[in-house]
Amino acid sequence: MVLQSFKNCLWVSCVLRVPKACFWSTASGGLIIQSVSNDVYQNLAVEDWIHDHMDLEKQQVLFLWRNSPAVVIGRHQNPWQECNLRLLRQKNIKLARRRSGGGTVYHDLGNINLTFFTTRKKYERMENLKLVVKALKALRPQLDVHVTDRYDILLDRQYKISGTAAKLGRTSAYHHCTLLCNADKFVLSSVLKSPYEGLKSNATPSVPASVKNLFEEDPSLTYEMLLDAIAKEYAVQHQIDQHITLINPADETLLPGISNKAKELQTWEWVYGKTPKFSISTCLSMAYKDSVLDVKVNMDVKHGRIEVCNIDLPEQWLPPGLCSELVKSLTGSKFCPNETTTLVATLLRVCPQDDELHSRWSLLCENMIRLM
Repeated sequence: MVLQSFKNCLWVSCVLRVPKACFWSTASGGLIIQSVSNDVYQNLAVEDWIHDHMDLEKQQVLFLWRNSPAVVIGRHQNPWQECNLRLLRQKNIKLARRRSGGGTVYHDLGNINLTFFTTRKKYERMENLKLVVKALKALRPQLDVHVTDRYDILLDRQYKISGTAAKLGRTSAYHHCTLLCNADKFVLSSVLKSPYEGLKSNATPSVPASVKNLFEEDPSLTYEMLLDAIAKEYAVQHQIDQHITLINPADETLLPGISNKAKELQTWEWVYGKTPKFSISTCLSMAYKDSVLDVKVNMDVKHGRIEVCNIDLPEQWLPPGLCSELVKSLTGSKFCPNETTTLVATLLRVCPQDDELHSRWSLLCENMIRLM
């Protein structure tokens, strides 16, 4: 414990980090907490827990957290529209749907996340962002940072270093924002680029922007310096102690019911099933032997499940009965490569043993899986 306290003091001597057993029982006014976890689902669950359980009339809260690689979409967004799901799976990057609105963001350990909790009456996202800018300017006066009317923070008048989103409850509210410090911009741009064509949706679309890391502008900055500067400014404005309370989001004694909140955020029904209804109208160009066959596919997807499915291909290429079996199996199933792979495996076992038909049937199934 002595060694740990010493390490914490090395971050910035003016800010003390201490583990706390009952952080909600501290004196009224304000509280600064920091997660010791880098798990996106656990940290989003902390937001839900504070929103649902803390008396924000007595305490305003600033929550500081960082995540391992993850793409986080807004509550009303479409993951197929917002990101490259196949690339996420290949890179083992998590996908999460938060309970606030707004656009899609990429998180990794080069990104700091801030959540400001207040009553709904005291909710003021512009003031929160100005607080962040003031902290940055206090740390490095030469930084050209300012808040826009769209509630973004820009660096050098053109690069977005912070996006914003919020959840407004009946009596409680929170506003969270990102701060790009040293995120992997190549991965960021790759995973936030959807490969889907012909997708139509009423889901909230993200607005692309040029981004830059703060560490690119000033390599002498560190995460600890930024976190402490923000915590210090928050403490000054709320007239509270500057110390940061460390919490473990997996601690059920500290946060009763937190595990269930984290588990719910990981379910397919929440991440994908909450997607607003959308449709896909596309053409699959399937290379077979020395020719290319164009197959038209139209689907309606509701709650993440295929509601209507039409596959249009020449009858001479594949018997209509086989194609109908595939359509019949897909209808009502999840728009999901894993579930479709299982369905296809079952269908292939009853497919005619004619080698030519079997090859064509397999090719069609593979392309349908790739579509998801």
